[in-house]
Amino acid sequence: MPSSVFYRQFERHDHAAGLHAHATTYCPGCGHGLAQKYLAEAIDELGVKDRTVLVSPVGCSVFSYYYFDVGNTQAAHGRAPAVGLGHKTANPDSIVICYQGDGDLASIGLAEIISTAQMGIPITVIFANNAIYGMTGGQMAPTTLTGQQTTTTPNGRTLFSGQPLKVAEMIAGLDGPVFVERVALYDNKHRTHARRAIKKALELQVNGVGFAFIEVLAECPTHLKLSPEASEAWVRDNMEPVFPLGVKKDITDGPHYPTIPTPSFDVERILSVLGTTSEQPTRYATGFPTHLDLDDISLKLAGAGGDGAQTAAMLITRSAIAEGFDSTHIPSYGPESRGGTSYADVHVAAVEVLSPAAPHPHVLVAFNAPSLAKFGPTVRAGGVVIYDSSIITDLPDGLADGVRMVGVPFTAVAKELGSVVVKNIVALGAFQGVTQLFPKDTFLAAIRASLGNHRAMLALDVQAFERGATLAAEFVAGP
Repeated sequence: MPSSVFYRQFERHDHAAGLHAHATTYCPGCGHGLAQKYLAEAIDELGVKDRTVLVSPVGCSVFSYYYFDVGNTQAAHGRAPAVGLGHKTANPDSIVICYQGDGDLASIGLAEIISTAQMGIPITVIFANNAIYGMTGGQMAPTTLTGQQTTTTPNGRTLFSGQPLKVAEMIAGLDGPVFVERVALYDNKHRTHARRAIKKALELQVNGVGFAFIEVLAECPTHLKLSPEASEAWVRDNMEPVFPLGVKKDITDGPHYPTIPTPSFDVERILSVLGTTSEQPTRYATGFPTHLDLDDISLKLAGAGGDGAQTAAMLITRSAIAEGFDSTHIPSYGPESRGGTSYADVHVAAVEVLSPAAPHPHVLVAFNAPSLAKFGPTVRAGGVVIYDSSIITDLPDGLADGVRMVGVPFTAVAKELGSVVVKNIVALGAFQGVTQLFPKDTFLAAIRASLGNHRAMLALDVQAFERGATLAAEFVAGP
């Protein structure tokens, strides 16, 4: 029957008309189409369309939001149960459905589904098991059958790769779930049963009974290299003996889950938990620093572990937010804890940061030679490189046109002040002195707010910042 839960036209086809406007991403004979049809019908019949949040992660299910006219959330690969749990606890009246494939749920997402199922909080998980990584090229999945050929097991899966993972049985063995069943789609009888099972799993959530899990043995004609009819027979003759159909757990006689605490959206209470207030910080800047860029300034701070690049980046970000601008700080620690290079990308935008990465920054702050050598050539034309001249002696080749090199002895100044750990604050002062991103008071306020719990160090931090700013200003002014 037609379902109001599906959009009348799938907008993945731009300006499509006729039958093409209703075509899905699923291959002919794919089991996802039937499973999603039954899910849409269940949402419709239970009257919960406006309460439903569908979580779809990476895989063939990733485009579910094109089809389902409900609340939709995308999740990272395997993380749908964690995202779904967040939705349910933030809004206990919502009906949360995680729709996942076997490469997603049974591989990278195995920890998430086990942990979420064991909690028993009522959400509904539909698990499409077609024994293959369908979307990404047909690699072996945890549910791939022994002997089955895939792109990563061209001679067939062997015992060396482990045996197929029986997910429904694993979930049923946990204390949290109330209903677990495995169904199939290869003939009308089993399709009818699958439809009822999916509806029951959803109904258990609607009635507040508990966590339900439906595993659907689904056909993948494309990677089986079979016709739809032959794929159905393959599921029946090959998958079902390994993954027996039927109810694995059913304790649906009443609620079986912990009470979800009533979430609070009171602003003052939330701010108190975060350790902040709703008071507006003092603003010292008169406007956005358009002398660096009209609307979005990208920065990169890089050094070895322990250099304090991440703390300096965080202070720049908090300074920008305090001035009323959008700002992001994305850390990347890399494999080196000492001696190599890890970095932080920072953006400061007049309105909104559209991408947090800074592959070609306006400004680079380099704490060591490997960082300068690696990132110096990425600084955009006309940009600035501020580096620790007390430990960096060789400057890199291949810099873009007009890049200014500003050497400030971060480490030497910090040692002179009595503590090498404040070299990042010296660098922050140098950054302010060179770029004039914001006034000194903006950064000093961020230092006091963020590092003020280390009161014994606060005076030293302020002194380090002032020294860095003064040295940089002298460099910019010239002889």
